[in-house]
Amino acid sequence: EASSAAAGMLAAQVEAGDAGTRAVYVAARDAYPAFADELRVATGLDIGWRRSGALALARTEEELARLEALVHDQRAQGLPAELLDTPARVASLEPEISPLYLGAAHYPDEAQVDPPRLLRALVAAVARAGVRIRSGTSVASLVVERDTCRGVLTERGETIHADVVVLAAGSWSSLVPGVPASLPKVRPVRGQLAQLDERPPALRSIAFDGHAYVVPRGDGRVVCGATTEHVGHRREVTAGGVQQILASAIAIAPSLANAELTSTWSSFRPRVERASGETDALVGRSPVPGLFLATGHYRNGILLAKATGDAVAAEILSSS
Repeated sequence: EASSAAAGMLAAQVEAGDAGTRAVYVAARDAYPAFADELRVATGLDIGWRRSGALALARTEEELARLEALVHDQRAQGLPAELLDTPARVASLEPEISPLYLGAAHYPDEAQVDPPRLLRALVAAVARAGVRIRSGTSVASLVVERDTCRGVLTERGETIHADVVVLAAGSWSSLVPGVPASLPKVRPVRGQLAQLDERPPALRSIAFDGHAYVVPRGDGRVVCGATTEHVGHRREVTAGGVQQILASAIAIAPSLANAELTSTWSSFRPRVERASGETDALVGRSPVPGLFLATGHYRNGILLAKATGDAVAAEILSSS
């Protein structure tokens, strides 16, 4: 759900708030070039990986000072980052960015993929590896026997036995019967997005303004987002949501006002709710033997996709 609807940003340095998280995110981002090559060799499909760089924009002196501190911290960590401390310096990199921004942090190694292409390549790769995919088959419940997860029961009454079950149901993860009640709940947070078509393409870098962003694909498509709405599983695209997205995108790059609006969509980010307020994803072993977790990645599911798969696979193999 969220995977197919995501913007596909591999924005490790923009998204991470502290040095420890940043190291994990950067490693996940930097694994993507080899991952893209691996999928291309296995399937012949291109997932749209490209190193486009990213700008985190500042409207106020306070925001610019915060970006300056972040750039300093990241450079101390050995990461490429540069403070563009005037509108002219921002314009020298991206002329279409609004001159109302006082400056920006530039992260040249940030990248992106095209999520629908990534999912098609993954489906093709695992199918060629012998994995059987049951599309459109819902899980009615986990099958737990003697305190161990032994498989799943489908909505059709069929029991699928398995040595290992991985819970990767996104924002529906807490709704699967049999999931341990002791686990933090995973809640849906709706995000609406819009795609514009600007030809010839004017932007090259991903650009962030708070929670708003524009992601130029390089071929004229520009993905703009996103709302953050706690409305349950209501899959709607609203007039107010589209207005908010377009206003934010045009504020970032005024030339986008002349771009064609080609599509809008929405889906649900899976956000973990803990009493502590932390929202880290649920990855690895669960309290129930035989059940492993890969859910709750909120805004960074695409970025952490391969890293999560590797981590869960390692946990499974070490437990067998």
